Amino acid sequence: MNLKAKIVLLAIVPFAVAIGGIEYGVRHQATTLAHAQHATLQTAYMSSKEVELRHYVELARSAIAPYYDAPADDPRSDDERRQLALDALHRLDFGPDGYFFVYTMHGTSLMHPRQPDLVGRDLWTMRDPAGALTIQQLIREASKGGGYVRYMWQRPSTGQLAPKLGYVEPLTRWGWMIGTGIYLEDVEATLGRIDAQAAANIDRTVMWIGGIALAALAAIALCGAVLNISEHRSADAKLKRLARRVVESQEQERARLSRELHDGISQMLVSVKLLLESALARFERGQAREPAAEAALATGLGRLSGTLREVRRISQALRPAMLDDLGLAAALEQLAREFDGQDGIEVRFESTANGQVSPAQRPALPDPVNIVLFRIAQEALTNIARHAHASRATVALDVAPHAVSLVVSDNGRGFDSQTALYGPASGLGLRNMRERLDTLGGMLAIQSQLGRTVIAATVPMPLAAPNLQGFSDDF
Repeated sequence: MNLKAKIVLLAIVPFAVAIGGIEYGVRHQATTLAHAQHATLQTAYMSSKEVELRHYVELARSAIAPYYDAPADDPRSDDERRQLALDALHRLDFGPDGYFFVYTMHGTSLMHPRQPDLVGRDLWTMRDPAGALTIQQLIREASKGGGYVRYMWQRPSTGQLAPKLGYVEPLTRWGWMIGTGIYLEDVEATLGRIDAQAAANIDRTVMWIGGIALAALAAIALCGAVLNISEHRSADAKLKRLARRVVESQEQERARLSRELHDGISQMLVSVKLLLESALARFERGQAREPAAEAALATGLGRLSGTLREVRRISQALRPAMLDDLGLAAALEQLAREFDGQDGIEVRFESTANGQVSPAQRPALPDPVNIVLFRIAQEALTNIARHAHASRATVALDVAPHAVSLVVSDNGRGFDSQTALYGPASGLGLRNMRERLDTLGGMLAIQSQLGRTVIAATVPMPLAAPNLQGFSDDF
């Protein structure tokens, strides 16, 4: 890790830790406040509901007071007044789930507007799903003069058991217990909405902090990028120049070896061949014939001729003289002739010059373009001969004012281009093609399937000065 990366990390890591601590502290404090608010609201809400229930019961007692507190000379009997009181309570309600109920102090239901089937039944031993004696709890609080009880009861609007808060008071003279209640699901729903709103506010605050942190991190990263972009560009340019220098060194070494093979070893082999041919001619013209010596000399001459051809082939492969003397098209045509017939492959060369009058008037291509495109064609034909199992191949050169294109195609078995270029087991051939073109700002396109593979290399023309800078010093 370089120094600048360490400096950026030293700037970002403490900032990220500080923002994380702030977010944790804000969330913790806001959550604590939300819980305290929930407890406070729950206490206040329940207190208001308890007062409300007490007022409901007081209202109910006021409604039956003319019957319960009737004077002694009232012409109606006590049973009649009780029935009138029950009728009055039956008519009182406050919503679908708000009603009054009346029980005797022994647990018998006297009036229940929402569950009339309970009227007249002894519910003293009635238990809720948790096993609690519901009616006995209500009667116990009523016996104390009035009180609140939490219990489970069937909600009329849903028909399901739900938690309920009830308030009961005794009617001592009649031996009754009168009461009402509210279902706590409504209270819980209200508190749930409040909690959800508080949680949403907390999340919104944390999101704002996170957004500010991300914006600050982005600003830091942008500043780091702005500070380093020039050096990155410089390093990239140096790397490309280094790659060009490597290619130049390879081509220089190839050219040197080709010249030495052609001008040195090849000439010496020709001289030795001439001497051996002269010796063989003397043997043949002499009076004393030595068939064994003549056969040995003929065999040596044959092998020497083969060696001379191989040396010339290697020299041509290293750096074809035709590439320097006659240009790219002639060198590619010669290359196609050399590969034609090898391993049963028919190789054909095609050349077009769009926008030019004739090939003779075609402008000379820069040496970097000639070298790169020739090497790509050489590598492609070598791969076809080794791996494609093809019967036909075509090398097409198209020279246009704006670009030079080289297309090598075959009818072989094809391959996976992505794996060949980027796979862990990929070879160097295709990657070398791409890297060579990168030095000239060119592009390599590969399409391959069973029966047809096309490798297309395109170099823009004219070449930009940076693309020629690495080559102009040596060519």
